[in-house]
Amino acid sequence: MAVEHATGTPAPAPGDQTRIHNIGYRNYDGPRLGRAYARRSLYSQSLRGSYGLGRSVKSKVLPMLLFVVMCVPAAIMVAVAVATKANALPLDYTRYAIVMQAVISLYVASQAPQSVSRDLRFKTVPLYFSRPIETADYVRAKFAALASALFVLTAAPLLVLYVGALLAKLDFADQTKGFAQGLVSVALLSLLFAGIGLVIASFTPRRGFGIAAVIAVLTITYGAVSTLQAIADAQGSGDAVPWIGLFSPITIIDGVQSAFLGATSASPSGVGPDNAEGVVYVLVALGLIAASYGLLMRRYKKVGL
Repeated sequence: MAVEHATGTPAPAPGDQTRIHNIGYRNYDGPRLGRAYARRSLYSQSLRGSYGLGRSVKSKVLPMLLFVVMCVPAAIMVAVAVATKANALPLDYTRYAIVMQAVISLYVASQAPQSVSRDLRFKTVPLYFSRPIETADYVRAKFAALASALFVLTAAPLLVLYVGALLAKLDFADQTKGFAQGLVSVALLSLLFAGIGLVIASFTPRRGFGIAAVIAVLTITYGAVSTLQAIADAQGSGDAVPWIGLFSPITIIDGVQSAFLGATSASPSGVGPDNAEGVVYVLVALGLIAASYGLLMRRYKKVGL
């Protein structure tokens, strides 16, 4: 016969180790913020992480250093323009990112794997998808975050140039037009480079492999295309130069801005694509951005299982 405690509840049978403990869990009865909030939170966290914010001091060193490296030449140009009372800036707004493309490529190579490779390595992607967030939310948040970080990196020196040009009392209309053209160019560059970097990084959980692969794709293609363009120009095949430029991300951006944004081409011949060829450049750039998004969606539908 079971023995009862003073409270009237039966005492556990001898040898029965079953216990029920009240450890204070309570049902959540607050507001359910849903997918939109989760997507915004992931975007914010990823954007902050692209500059090491909220992470260790070691994680801040490289992105902040690259940001400074991007802005210092612009500050020097401004100082020279103000001191010499020049009639124009030493470098056009649309040319700045092309000249600094090595720094931009290094930033993408370091931050694209940081954004997605760790989630793959520590197998946290299925945890994201166990909540209201879906594959499209994850991809959009990561894509938008890296593109935004790249836009900050590339637009900040243009802002320095613009403010310096106004301080140097250069023509307001010309400088505003050039600044706007530069912003359009780096916005397209940010989307293109972010998409390519994330696609490459999403296929390896090893951050080192991702860094090496992104650097190889962005720098080797640029070197190869520039070399082929120089050879074609030296052999009198100038008509082939614009079409060769379609095989490197940075020369695609150069072709778009040369055709439609009043920029001077960085090709060896100094002649960019005409308007018809420029349309092809725009379509290729937009196609690569769309393809990058599609590949990321396909990749994370498999990873999230």
